Parts: sequence; C-alpha cells; structure tokens
Amino acid sequence: MKSTKSKPYKCNAGATYPIGASITKKGVNFVVFSNAEQIELLLFDKEEDTEASTSILLDKQINKTFYYWHIEVEGLRAGQLYAYRAHGNYAPWVGKRYEGKKVLVDPYAKAVSAKLYDRKKAFGHEDNIAHAIKSVVIDDNDYDWEGDRHINRKYETSVIYEMHVKGFTKHSSSGLSEDMRGTYRGVIEKIPHLKELGITAVELMPIHFFDWQDIPEPRSNYWGYSPINFFSPHPQYAMSEDPVEMVKEFKDMVKAFHKAGIEVILDVVFNHSAESSGEGPNISFRGFDNLSYYMLNPHDRSKELDFTGCGNTLNANHSIVRRMIRDSLRYWVTEMHIDGFRFDLASVLSRDENGHPIQNPPIIWEIESDPVLAGTKIIAEAWDAGGLYQVGSFTGDRWAEWNGVYRDDIRKFVRGEAKMVSNVASRILGSPDVYTEDGREVCRSIHFVTCHDGFTLNDLVSYNEKHNRANGESNRDGMNENYSWNCGVEGPTTKEEVEALRIRQIKNLMTITMISQGTPMILMGDEVRRTQQGNNNAYCQDNEIGWFDWNLKEVNQEIYDFTRHIIKFSQTLSLFRQEFVLHDQPTMEQAYNIWHGVKRNEPDWEDYVRTLSFELVDEAHGERLHVMMNFFWEPLTFEVPFHKKGKSWFRVVDTALGQGKDIIDPRVNQEKIKALTYELLPRSIVILMERND
Repeated sequence: MKSTKSKPYKCNAGATYPIGASITKKGVNFVVFSNAEQIELLLFDKEEDTEASTSILLDKQINKTFYYWHIEVEGLRAGQLYAYRAHGNYAPWVGKRYEGKKVLVDPYAKAVSAKLYDRKKAFGHEDNIAHAIKSVVIDDNDYDWEGDRHINRKYETSVIYEMHVKGFTKHSSSGLSEDMRGTYRGVIEKIPHLKELGITAVELMPIHFFDWQDIPEPRSNYWGYSPINFFSPHPQYAMSEDPVEMVKEFKDMVKAFHKAGIEVILDVVFNHSAESSGEGPNISFRGFDNLSYYMLNPHDRSKELDFTGCGNTLNANHSIVRRMIRDSLRYWVTEMHIDGFRFDLASVLSRDENGHPIQNPPIIWEIESDPVLAGTKIIAEAWDAGGLYQVGSFTGDRWAEWNGVYRDDIRKFVRGEAKMVSNVASRILGSPDVYTEDGREVCRSIHFVTCHDGFTLNDLVSYNEKHNRANGESNRDGMNENYSWNCGVEGPTTKEEVEALRIRQIKNLMTITMISQGTPMILMGDEVRRTQQGNNNAYCQDNEIGWFDWNLKEVNQEIYDFTRHIIKFSQTLSLFRQEFVLHDQPTMEQAYNIWHGVKRNEPDWEDYVRTLSFELVDEAHGERLHVMMNFFWEPLTFEVPFHKKGKSWFRVVDTALGQGKDIIDPRVNQEKIKALTYELLPRSIVILMERND
C-alpha cells in the first residue's frame, strides 16, 4: 500500500468484513468488492474539495483477499469523506468497463455527499473528481433509539399510505418553515394528519440515494426510481447539510412514526441503477465490476439486457449482488428500524444472468427465509418491463403482492363497464381466482385503486385521457389506458352536477377499497382530492403537480371526512380483518358471505349487469353487514335481507348523500331502515349494519 499526496496515514492490511466502511478501535476499515487490477482509496477533508487530500493505492499482495480489497486507515472517524478509483482493463466487448479516471461511490456507503455531483461528468473517459459523489463514514452506534422497536403489525390490521417524502410537505401550504419543507423532519410534523386518517403504515417512495439528474434538464427525477446506492438515505430530503446528521434525521422520522403506531415500509429498487446503458455514466457498480453487477447480452457483452425500461438490469441472482441486496435489507431493518419493503419490478429478481425466468430464484428465497427479515413485510410488484407478469404466481410462501388485477377491475366496474360483476365479486373477496394456492392468507393481497404510477383518485374521475405534455415527451409517456371516466367533462369544471358525480365516484372507490378483503393501500393526497392535472406519469414533476397541496384538506373536507370515517369503520370490524378467504356458507366459527342481486338471494352474474349485492357475516363477533352497489345510470330498488328478531338494519354508508349523511356510525346515530327495500341512486353504494333495536 502506498499513501500519496499531502496527508500520510498509518495503514494496516485491514479485514475483509464487514463490507463497506466501518469504525474500528484504531480508525476505519474499508472493504470493497472488485476484480479490478488496482483499487485506489481517496480521502477528502471537505465536501467542497475538488481533489483528494490523500490517495492510497492498495497493494494486491497485502490488501486483497480473493474478491475483496481491504485496508484499515488509522486516525479516521465518523464523518470522513472518501471515494474509490478502480483501475483495470477497459474492454466493453468482453463486459469489462474499468475506468480508472472515474471516482466511484462505495456500493456499501451509509451516507453520501453530492454537493458537487454532475452526472454529465460521469460519462466518457475524463477525470470527474471535481464533480463526483463522496461516500461518508457513519457510526451507527452514535444514535439513541430510546427503546424504539419494530411494531410487527399484522397485514390484516394494516392500512398502507403510499407517499413521497419530499412531495408530502414541500408545498408552501404545508405551514412549515421553508427549510423544513420537503424533508424527513417535515414529515414528522405531519404525522398527526396520518394518525387522524387512520393510517397504520407509510410506504415511502424511494429514499435510497438516487440520481435526480437522470433526466434531461430542466426537469429532475422526482420519484427516485434511479438508485445510485442501496444503503444511504437520499441527502436532499434532510434539513442538515452534514451527511452524518442526515442519517440521524431519517432515524428521527422512523422513530416518530413508531411512536405514533405507524410502520415504515420502503419502496426499494433492486432491479436497475442510475448507470443506465453500457455507454452510460460510470458512478459505482459498473466501475467496480460490470460483469458481476449487470445482466449482459451473452452475444454482445458490450450491451446490457434491459428488463426494466431503464437501460440496465441488476444481476440480482449473482452471488455478490444477492449478498448486497440482503446486506442492504438487513441494514435498514437493524440499523434504521424499517418495518418492511415493497420491491419495485420484483419479477426481475426471478431472472438469471441471461434474463431467463428461474423456477426457484435464489434471491427471492433468501429474502423470504432470512431470519433478520423474518418479522418484516415483503411486498412484490410482481411484474417487470420485459413482459414477465407474476401476480398470483410470485415465488415464495411469505411474499405479499401488489394486486394490479384488483386496480383494473374495480376501475372498470365503477366507471360502468359491463361483464365485470363476477370479477369484482372475486376482487372484494381478496381475489381467490388470482391467488389460488390453498391456505394462502388473503391479506397478502395488497389492493389499491391508485398508486404513484398513474392517475390520482381525483384525476381518475376527472380525465378520460392522460395529459403528460409537461413531461417533455410529447405525451408519449405513461399508460394510454387508465380505465378512467371524466364524468362528462375533461378536467376541472364549474358544473355542479359533474362535481357531485365525481365526489360520489371518489367515495365509491374509497368504499370498495376499504371493504375488500386483503390489505388496503391508498395514495398520498387522495383523501383530499389531490390532482396532477391529468398527468399519469409525474415522475419528473418536482413542483406543485407532484406535491401535496394542504389547502385541499379544507377545500375538500367532505372527502377527507368520508375517507377517515370509512377507514375507521372498516378497521373496527372483525369482518375486515380476516386472515383467509371468506366462506360462502353460514358458519358459527368463521366469517362468511352471501351473494344477492337486486332481489334478495338471487345473485345475478349476467354480462349486462352493473350491480352487486352481498352480506358479510361474522357470527362469533356479532357482525352482519349488507352491501349494495349500483353502477347503472338509473336508480334501482334493491331488496334488503330480513333482519333477525330484536334487530334492525341501520344505514352506515350511502355515497349518494351529502356530507354528514354519507357515512354514519350506527352505534352513535340511528338511521334505521324500516322498509325491506332500498332505492340506490345511479352510481352509488349503500352499506347497512344489523344492530339491536
């Protein structure tokens, strides 16, 4: 080993584990995986430095053990800035892309400094040290968790809220100071809103350090699905400019969520990286070992295989990449107290190095069986951009799945399509036709109508077409078919009848979401009619299109109140906390359902029908509901089942009624239904509850 430049340090051979930079009694131990010919460790004094204060060339005879380069540098401590260069053969035709002039981020960096980062300088063959990202040494023992523990809430008692950390509080209407808006600390200030709403888990859109410059200027990559590193929290979401404090701010947010009884789930992107295609920027993985980290075309190793739509695909079942993924997940669970993960384009994890689907993918089973992760929620987006669609067939015994089938069928039904009744009946029961495995827990279906990818709930009932021209791609991006309906007018309107119908449709969609078996998820801002102005792919809209406008909470109080009441209603009943699919036969031991039609005991599954009616019964807990849905464009009269002696039907929900009457707690306000029929207005839902007279 050879220390050059101005600051000589005493260096030792170091240890091969743990990977990354770790505090020792003498200083810091650095470990990195690479098959390069030479590894160079760079040390920096300040974030603004455009050259290293010290450069240490590692000796292959002393500082390399098989795959791993390692060195202990005495006298260093937490907060030390560092980076690497990997020198070797640049031979793209065989998959080798070692580029010694490029300064590389440690794949295991626990924090980063990106003040000087310029993505354009990471392309080509020129030295980029003046514009590179610096890694930062972190001491995870230097934090007081105050006894914080994982909540370990069961799926069947969970309500998930998908949110963007920055977008949640960045808007000026948040009422926060300018420096707090859009930060981890800003989120803490808004936890009471989520608590009042009835949320039990937040699913954070990517907070792993990502490349916000991975998009043509002047826009930025707002969503964060362009990761650079899988261990460090994104620095731009912190108030502090000190990388060490940034990590603490993230931990503060997690601790605050836990104190409020809310779990934290991370949206993780282990399918591709910000390094894009083979001629893309050399930032980290490609520079250390392109052959290991990425799937390469077996016929032309200079080209990546792309099953993500982002230019490259991580080679997730390679032993080194598998270890990195597991180490990352373990780190976020043990050191950051994260409660679960949603895996973006998780079907990529089912492919081998040549992109072929594997029957028993090692990484998927390793995540499922890892004892450190045993208490976490693991949720798959069970498809990828290469055409692999595994909803209902994703490998494993413990994985939950985003139920994309649910989203599409409920949207079609609510907008009034025919031939949907039998499908919707199955979706409401947890999609047993999709998840056919015997004994599978129904709550492992994560069902939703909207998510970050697509229309918001308001836009789903306000636009027939996407309006994405603000993205700069001539409206070509985003899904063309959204199964939406604008209720008669495209976009904002002053027509009262159209607005009334939109409000009703939003209530309908919220109601179905909350009374379906499984685990419900709602999108940030849907509770207050957040709009993206018809944009169904707002990945680059780091502005008011993508932010939560807190003024809407007052403007759309009716929707907010309805949402929190329907969440509370569903979460207080055993009927909506079922572990397994409901029986369709009466039983005293287990909850069951009974199908009806417009007439009692006469379910109608004909193609032309746009109505559905059913009972949900839990004898053991004394719960009985009757649900009626009319998505025809005319009013219809439904027959109501006979109530038991000494009991009556009381109205809980009628989405056609106005604020204050649309949802009522029958245990507080008595809205007794005396007739054996109930007229449902067009496009409305009614829920009755059987209670004592």
